[in-house]
Amino acid sequence: MVSKKVYQVALVEDDPATRERLKIAVEQHAEFNVVATAANCHEGREIIKTHQLDVLLVDLGLPDGHGTELIQLAQSKSPATEIMVITVFGDEKNVLTAIEAGATGYLLKDGDANYIGESIKQMLDGGSPISASIARHLLKRFKAASEQAVNDADMPRLTKREKEVLALVTKGFSYAEISTTLGMSVNTVTSHIKHIYRKLNVNSR
Repeated sequence: MVSKKVYQVALVEDDPATRERLKIAVEQHAEFNVVATAANCHEGREIIKTHQLDVLLVDLGLPDGHGTELIQLAQSKSPATEIMVITVFGDEKNVLTAIEAGATGYLLKDGDANYIGESIKQMLDGGSPISASIARHLLKRFKAASEQAVNDADMPRLTKREKEVLALVTKGFSYAEISTTLGMSVNTVTSHIKHIYRKLNVNSR
């Protein structure tokens, strides 16, 4: 019998109660092992340097810095590490900065942490978990970029399908609902979201 891979997860969150709640939510899934937790950027840096991580969950507003510093460090050390932001910051600047730094998922904290485990699975399967309010920022960003660079052939733009997928995410549609509405598989929906993240990341460079 082939044993299932256990993914190594680290969590950076400054609030002790939230950190414990997220840790418990992640470890409800047998395939995830939270190898370390951190309360600030300093501790987060040490974890990234000393562990081979499959997944990094990171808050943005930390006592001694901004979470994007850790995103960039994790990306430079191990590009294969999947990085998900879990934060209260849903404003456009923080969203775009985190995704441009290399985050492949961006979720807002709420009272129920049970969705975290499923979101990590989705990310490891090639998707990019995203909440409706975050999708609105992305749609707005690409619209502005497109208008500013009409004659720039190198400027990444959204395809018609990517725009349709993102527009439905902004309305709160689940990936399953989007797949039914647009007549495509759920995997194709997640691929479109992943491509959108990548285009934003390329655009920042």
